[in-house]
Amino acid sequence: MSTTHELAQAIRTVPDFPRPGIQFKDITPLLSDRDLMAKAVRALAEPYRDHGVTKVLGIEARGFLLGPMLAHHLGAGFVPVRKRGKLPYHTYAEEYTLEYGVDAVEIHRDALREGDRVLIHDDVIATGGTASAAGRLARKSGGVVLGFSFLIELGFLEGRGRLEPDVPVHAVLRY
Repeated sequence: MSTTHELAQAIRTVPDFPRPGIQFKDITPLLSDRDLMAKAVRALAEPYRDHGVTKVLGIEARGFLLGPMLAHHLGAGFVPVRKRGKLPYHTYAEEYTLEYGVDAVEIHRDALREGDRVLIHDDVIATGGTASAAGRLARKSGGVVLGFSFLIELGFLEGRGRLEPDVPVHAVLRY
């Protein structure tokens, strides 16, 4: 059985969560299996292994689950991208639109150094708004965005189209 098939088998679909009509992709069964979790991290890292990644930006909250392991696997540091008001020090913020309004994410102003080679990670890319904002934060902080890495892509939502067209996007699983 291929790694991709094994990982897909571990993803649980929860109907009507968090609201009717949503088919939520639950990664917790994958996380509870140490071997599958390790395979997921390797699959996320593989396209970026030889690109000199110096920082992995993990998007709140589920990007915090595999992001630090991904950073460790790549020999990079980890930087949390958090919702507005959650970081305790001086921050940069970027707003993004939601179907029902506007939200923002932040990183610490000293999280990146000029020229840091950045990989942006989240568990899922849906509409792409948060990932796009994280990319803008990385560039605002002096980083060079090498790519976007997701465990799951919900392709029917076309989030990839909101990301920079010249930056590689890697999704291990696509629905």
